[in-house]
Amino acid sequence: MSKILVIAEHLGDKLNSSTARAVSAAAAVKPDTIDVLVLSDAPDAIAAEAAKIDGVSRVLTVARPENVHALAAVLAPQIAKAAAGYSHVFVPSTTFGKDVAPRVAALLGVAQVSDVMSVEAAHSFKRPIYAGNAIITVEADANHTVVATIRSASWAAAGNAASSAPIEALAIDNVTLPTHTRFVELKQGSSDRPDLQSAGKVVSGGRGVGSKENFEIIYKFADRIGAAVGASRAAVDAGYVPSEMQVGQTGKIIAPELYMAIGISGAIQHLTGIKDAGTIVAINKDGEAPIFEIADIGLVGDLFKLIPELEQALG
Repeated sequence: MSKILVIAEHLGDKLNSSTARAVSAAAAVKPDTIDVLVLSDAPDAIAAEAAKIDGVSRVLTVARPENVHALAAVLAPQIAKAAAGYSHVFVPSTTFGKDVAPRVAALLGVAQVSDVMSVEAAHSFKRPIYAGNAIITVEADANHTVVATIRSASWAAAGNAASSAPIEALAIDNVTLPTHTRFVELKQGSSDRPDLQSAGKVVSGGRGVGSKENFEIIYKFADRIGAAVGASRAAVDAGYVPSEMQVGQTGKIIAPELYMAIGISGAIQHLTGIKDAGTIVAINKDGEAPIFEIADIGLVGDLFKLIPELEQALG
């Protein structure tokens, strides 16, 4: 019997959309049961949100004061304990998932399957390698629990169910939590713009923007069309924007409906982060830039002339 446990990702009392995407991946396995596990010091609001996801059979909650912050070293032993009886454990392939899933796999004594982008069978998955230049099929051991991270950009979020799934408290007993890891502080950028990883429209700037001050033209245009703002690694390394805005292999993997790459040449590491985008628009003064090879729409010219023209055309 196939039973999947999806680990909920959340911050505060808000559920991350990556959880619903992991549920979509779980549904592709065609299991008998899909349960969502919420670990928090106060899980009620998060659990209520998770219970509305279509396809979820139950939401299990673990309320412990130690879970007030999402520390992988603290959560992993509880997840490994809760995984008893499940054939699969799915975790979003986000910063959170990449931190906690390897620990869960190690505690269960299994090899982790990373960045699942397609389910071929219950124990067969496709995932990218070589910075997304190749796709391989991975066969997991059917005799052991499958621990996998789900590539959020490859899966649409599951919709809302007609009725909420039941919520049950789960007691995690006889588990030793580590004391060598402690929470110090959480630093995060605040913005009124859409979240970069879940936005339907993203405008990104690269080294071609020229400076931190010039990046205002990217912010202004993004605000004009209601888009999130991203950047290439070159722009981040140059100090134009903070690192949390980086899109690419070593940044955020995203799949917006519209992606606009402005002043970005198109290094393979950046293209890896946007390969699942719906429509890609590139603006660059170099007509030979690699970004044009994958762009659906390309504009060759000075971004400081083209962007104002686009804004004017918007009315």
